[in-house]
Amino acid sequence: MKLLVVVQARTGSSRLPNKILVPLAGKPLLQRQVERIQAATAPFELIVATTTDQSDDPVRDLCKTIGVKCFSGHPTDLLDRHYQAAVQEKADAVVKIPSDCPLIDPDVIDRVLNMFLLVHQHIDFVSNLHPPTYPDGNDVEVMPMNILETAWREAKKDFEREHTTPFIWEQPERFRLMNVAWETGLNYSMSHRFTIDYQEDYEFVKKVYDELWTPAKPLFTLNDILKLLEAKPEIFALNQKYAGVNWYRNYLSDLKTVSDKDTRVI
Repeated sequence: MKLLVVVQARTGSSRLPNKILVPLAGKPLLQRQVERIQAATAPFELIVATTTDQSDDPVRDLCKTIGVKCFSGHPTDLLDRHYQAAVQEKADAVVKIPSDCPLIDPDVIDRVLNMFLLVHQHIDFVSNLHPPTYPDGNDVEVMPMNILETAWREAKKDFEREHTTPFIWEQPERFRLMNVAWETGLNYSMSHRFTIDYQEDYEFVKKVYDELWTPAKPLFTLNDILKLLEAKPEIFALNQKYAGVNWYRNYLSDLKTVSDKDTRVI
């Protein structure tokens, strides 16, 4: 089975423009995230899916520099972008990992991908987000190509196109879903924010890299981060104002499987 990890990336973030190119330990954020994804051991291929806009030429240039495939697709229809990238690469299954997760743990990726490989013959969608338990920013979603194609053909709502997978996980009566929970039994999804969408998020992520990244140990773990935050709560506090804030907040009236307990409105 050909698993294709698709990392959607663009420079045009409205809240933090060019966030995927900000420096972390001397390299662009997107490069650092790609390094962490590539450290996962499950068998997969990787492609960065950016937009056709000229403003995303730096993404294409970076991918060329670091030797990663790059696909250019629809600027706002992420479902189409994922699908067309997968068609081009002749994927059997697609892994969605957004480019705003520069602290993602390779072991988390492996847990979700290996679960999918184990159950894919009788499960349509595997993720660690429904419900989430890991710290926000460890997002992994996997689906066979035929399920992605069904969503691509049938999804009509704007948020279904923009966020790629809601058409699937919003229909548990139709699709066979599986969730991978954090093995600790803890739930930090609303309290620990490792994703990047605001300036405070960048300050947090940058500080984590400054504290933990070294040439000798570039792949610090989720546990390393949690130990750092326990030892230095001032780092944890940097982006706490946004803990629990996610895109769900804008679509609560449209979503059936998500409630106001799953997001925080700012």
